[in-house]
Amino acid sequence: MWESESESVAGRDYGNGALSSSKHGVKTDGFELRGQSWYVATDIPSDLLVQVGGVNFHLHKYPLLSRSGKMNRIIYESRDPDLSEIGLDELPGGPDAFELASKFCYGIAVDLTAANISGLRCAAEYLEMTEDLEEGNLIFKTEAFLSYVVLSSWRDSIIVLKSCEKLSPWAENIQIVRRCSESIAWKACANPKGIKWAYTGKTSKDSSPKWNNDHTKESSPSRNQQVPPDWWFEDVCILRIDHFVRVITAIKVKGMRFELIGAAIMHYAAKWLPGLISDMAVAAAGDEGSISSISNTSSISSSVWKGGLHMIVAATKDDLPGVQAKDQRMIIESLISIIPPQKDSVSCSFLLRLLRMANMLKVAPALVTELENRVGMQFEQATLADLLIPSYNKCETMYDVDLVHRLLEHFLIQEQTESSSPSRQPCSDKHMYEGSLRGTNPNPKMRVARLVDSYLTEVSRDRNLSLTKFQVLAEALPESARTCDDGLYRAIDSYLKAHPTLSEHERKRLCRVMDCQKLSIDACMHAAQNERLPLRVVVQVLFSEQVKISNAIANSSLKEAGESQYQPTVLNRKTLLEGTPQSFQEGWSAAKKDINTLKFELDSVKAKYHDLQNDMENLQRQFDKMLKQKQTSAWSSGWKKLSKLTKMTTLENHDIGSQLPTAAEQTRKTPRRWRNSIS
Repeated sequence: MWESESESVAGRDYGNGALSSSKHGVKTDGFELRGQSWYVATDIPSDLLVQVGGVNFHLHKYPLLSRSGKMNRIIYESRDPDLSEIGLDELPGGPDAFELASKFCYGIAVDLTAANISGLRCAAEYLEMTEDLEEGNLIFKTEAFLSYVVLSSWRDSIIVLKSCEKLSPWAENIQIVRRCSESIAWKACANPKGIKWAYTGKTSKDSSPKWNNDHTKESSPSRNQQVPPDWWFEDVCILRIDHFVRVITAIKVKGMRFELIGAAIMHYAAKWLPGLISDMAVAAAGDEGSISSISNTSSISSSVWKGGLHMIVAATKDDLPGVQAKDQRMIIESLISIIPPQKDSVSCSFLLRLLRMANMLKVAPALVTELENRVGMQFEQATLADLLIPSYNKCETMYDVDLVHRLLEHFLIQEQTESSSPSRQPCSDKHMYEGSLRGTNPNPKMRVARLVDSYLTEVSRDRNLSLTKFQVLAEALPESARTCDDGLYRAIDSYLKAHPTLSEHERKRLCRVMDCQKLSIDACMHAAQNERLPLRVVVQVLFSEQVKISNAIANSSLKEAGESQYQPTVLNRKTLLEGTPQSFQEGWSAAKKDINTLKFELDSVKAKYHDLQNDMENLQRQFDKMLKQKQTSAWSSGWKKLSKLTKMTTLENHDIGSQLPTAAEQTRKTPRRWRNSIS
């Protein structure tokens, strides 16, 4: 709260909040409450019954008609001079405000406080209690109390703005909300030096505020004590969301630091959206005191407002109304619209949890897109628990993988924009790799790569996750983002466990997202004995590991031996093998046996191939010779037929004796012709 010396002066000018009228037509000692009815303590019988919100007021016409234009018009328009009953159910402020207005009309002293001034001011506006009817009427006096007392006090401005929640739209139309919001914003941004402070925020020595009848002594720091920058969080966060937005907007105009505005927004969400922060450990990191005031709702102290200098600024958990889904949706949409545009104004974890509730409550798509873009700006700060957002849109998968892919795209676009800007100095891949090896903080892309690999490992256990979604998310990052693919290999192995029915082609396609040359020794050991991996991938892993070992041996031999390389190489190999774990040596020997077996089978296949090739060449030559023989012996076969006919005629005309030599000659010539046809 804010309290200055001007408050006490203003209070004396207005009789310490006692409001009275010097002129009244009916002398009375006060009002009496009997059941649900108010009676004027006077000897004159009442002639007017006013009903307000189920409460009856037995009054007199003259005091009301002399100061209320509304009552004059109602009686005039009724055309009934004997009208004795009026209903004012629409009166802002209800029976309490009308009771105070009636007492003012009768000249009874009324105590004006921050709790009743807004309702009385709106009731005076409704009853048209203007200066035209009487000088110093109720509108004038309540307006003066607002301007000179309420708006000069931090405490009273908060109470009045809180009381305006039930007075819409009257409080808006007569500018009570606007003036209180600007007063609160000015005091929140002002220099606290020279001001006597009384607020409910945490002090530097106490982690939770103490609020009791002597709170000004315990929670109010002295003039020399430093006031924390988040002193105003707890008071402002009791306001309704529309009034909170008005205050934050006014604070932005005054030039408040965006880190403090973001911390106030997170503090408000922690109080009014309990499902948002239920399982979230609220971090106390950031600038000095900027986020340190964010506390759980359990630390909110309870108190009872008693008027005067005591006020409720920290409502208890029971006092907070039950926030339904519609109200939560309105709160989320309002908070998204007032988050400062600067990066790191709020934490990425808060944005992701807000995004989860926005998807669950079906927030406007434009605001969800804006929130996703904000998350992309700080995606490297996210954690795995924050990314495990369930699918609320009836998707097949348990988690919303498409949402994470969109967030990753927003991050890459933002990184590309920042890297192309001249103000940002480029960093080479070599320096990024060396920095990651030295254990320094990796660049944002490397942190996001680790986060995505962990996310893939978690969601890969879902049997409904398609191979395409897994592959698209794994390949979304550039190759330079990963200096080691162990996390990606772990995700692939987890996916293979959960999907044992994948075909050989699908398993090869899945393993293409991984670079075997970026695997560590432990990952290579596991992959060499992993039966779920395709055989081709196992061979690639073993080959890449053999190349690494050879390069390591060669480099060590060059450093130690200088010119002589052969003998130190053997010693270094032996030393390397001795320093290698026994499990790795056994796995490596088994892998070498598998490689030798594959080489032997390959040599056998090559030998069989050469034999078959030789047989095919021999058959081809024989076929070519036969084809050539058929083409050249066409005329000889015709002459053979003609000679055969001639010999048959000769045998018929000669005797047996002359036939024998001819037959002998024929038998001598026939084998020669057969040999020529074959050879």
